[in-house]
Amino acid sequence: MSSAPTSLVDDRVRGLATATMARFKVELKVFFRNGQSLGFTLAFPIMMLLLFASIFTGKVDGTNVTFSQLYVAGLIGSSAMATGFVNTAIVVALDRQRGEIKRLAGTPMPRAAFFLGRGFTVLVATGLQVAILLILGVAFYHLHLPDTVGRWLRFVAVLVLGVLAATLMGLAIGGRAANAKAVPAIVNLPFVFLQFISGVFIPFTQLSSSLTTVAGVFPLRWLGSGMRSVFLPTRLKRSSRPARGTTRRCGRSWPPGAWLGCSRACAGSAGATMSPLAGSARRVAAADGRSGPPTIGR
Repeated sequence: MSSAPTSLVDDRVRGLATATMARFKVELKVFFRNGQSLGFTLAFPIMMLLLFASIFTGKVDGTNVTFSQLYVAGLIGSSAMATGFVNTAIVVALDRQRGEIKRLAGTPMPRAAFFLGRGFTVLVATGLQVAILLILGVAFYHLHLPDTVGRWLRFVAVLVLGVLAATLMGLAIGGRAANAKAVPAIVNLPFVFLQFISGVFIPFTQLSSSLTTVAGVFPLRWLGSGMRSVFLPTRLKRSSRPARGTTRRCGRSWPPGAWLGCSRACAGSAGATMSPLAGSARRVAAADGRSGPPTIGR
């Protein structure tokens, strides 16, 4: 008797994995076949690094860290936010406007496969940007790679959590925007603002406490702090000071439960992205005489 529920769960897990890989392949093909979008996504952080590193030279006050090294670490975190938040919001809004999400409603693909497929694509895109930034940082700006397994694990954990939070936020905005043409303005304005108050381009010692408090609410501030703790350990003390009420787990300074709270809050909003899929799936299930939505593996 107990083997039947277990078999059903196994079938659904296999179905979800199959659907996720299928969606991931589609998302990846679309990403690489769009040459203009691919080129801009990879070139933007490089352009910002070269621009700011050429304008601001020397070392951060009170440290032996150069501004260029600070920018490399900050832009790694910023790249994850840009790809996960900005790009995802724009892509999802366009997909909704073109009716692609409604067309997905006629398939048995679970909503989770859509989210996971998009998340894996963001990880690949972010990984390419991070690799390019690290090569430039090591080759031209004397950036030191992590020399311990613990710091590499911290780097992976910070990056994955950051991509998760940013992607969920992008899905939430793209899924609720009434007009796809307005989404680039909606997401780029706060993103640019957050870059300047989150320590990406300007050290925290040069920002007011009110700005750093606002930055601490959003993932980009903690992405930057985490990356600086990996690539600039102990050499950047004053410009990465922790805010009040934070702890030093998984990075230089992390607010307790920030990633979990952000991800859970955005996940609820992101569910609206696939609401046409859920509604159509219920109608298909009712037509077939089933009580629930169709899932791959049934």
